[in-house]
Amino acid sequence: NAAILTAPGPLKLIEGGRYSHAFAVEVAVQKYSEHLPLDRQVRQMRRQGLVVKSQTLWDQIYALSQVLMPTYQALRVHVLSADVVHADETPWKLLEKAPSKLWYVWGLSSEQGTYYHFDPSHAKEIVKGLLADYRGAVVCDGYAAYQAMAREVPAITLCFCWAHVRRAFLEARPAYPQCEHALSLIGALYDIERQLPRHQSLDPPERAAALALRSQQRQQQSLPILRELQQWTEQQEALPQSSLRKAIVYMQSLWPGLVRFADDGRLPLDNNAIERELRGVVVGRKNHYGSRSERGTQ
Repeated sequence: NAAILTAPGPLKLIEGGRYSHAFAVEVAVQKYSEHLPLDRQVRQMRRQGLVVKSQTLWDQIYALSQVLMPTYQALRVHVLSADVVHADETPWKLLEKAPSKLWYVWGLSSEQGTYYHFDPSHAKEIVKGLLADYRGAVVCDGYAAYQAMAREVPAITLCFCWAHVRRAFLEARPAYPQCEHALSLIGALYDIERQLPRHQSLDPPERAAALALRSQQRQQQSLPILRELQQWTEQQEALPQSSLRKAIVYMQSLWPGLVRFADDGRLPLDNNAIERELRGVVVGRKNHYGSRSERGTQ
């Protein structure tokens, strides 16, 4: 009664399917981390001797998404457990019907991770829903939806981004060389930040000491620069629709949220953390041109 014994095959995401968990994970990593469209992966696999269709790869990714869905749903709560959260959004084309529809990928980021949400709306209700029950500081740009949301949710404190202010003065500098002074002052704020102790990933006692030192040094060094910058903007004269006037108005309209970092060592100077996290979405958008279906984008 001799028989040939073989090792059990790898677990399959799709019952009765041909491909293992590891294969599906590799396809997903290539698409979402390396931003390779499925058709491009098909061509790469064919050169390596594996003949497969893009629909097969799609089936593997969709099956994987069903396994990961509970983790995804828990991720928002995990991200929002932090004291400070970064928020931003970027457009994404849905190519399901002609003409294509413009949807948005919203991002929430903190020390705990990053959460993405795909939605056709760009309104305050979306960010209000994403931040439901949150109590803390939200770092964002000057988009009005965040400000409208904050007026309805007093437990949220908005902190605005100095990188966006800097970009506005950079755009105005070719026509208004005096912007160089504002840019030098903003650069001085960043120079101070580079000298401050880092507080992320520290144990509570060390973290508290680092935060106290950050606040103290900002009060001593950053506040005088902020006052000088505010005085400089009040002295400038420019036409109402000029790039300089727009830069000044943008900064002045957000001033309370821009200077809030000086009183709180936890707050960053800008919103670059979430912009870095959305960079992958932007690279994917350039490679994929959008998505053919809502389900595929989700």
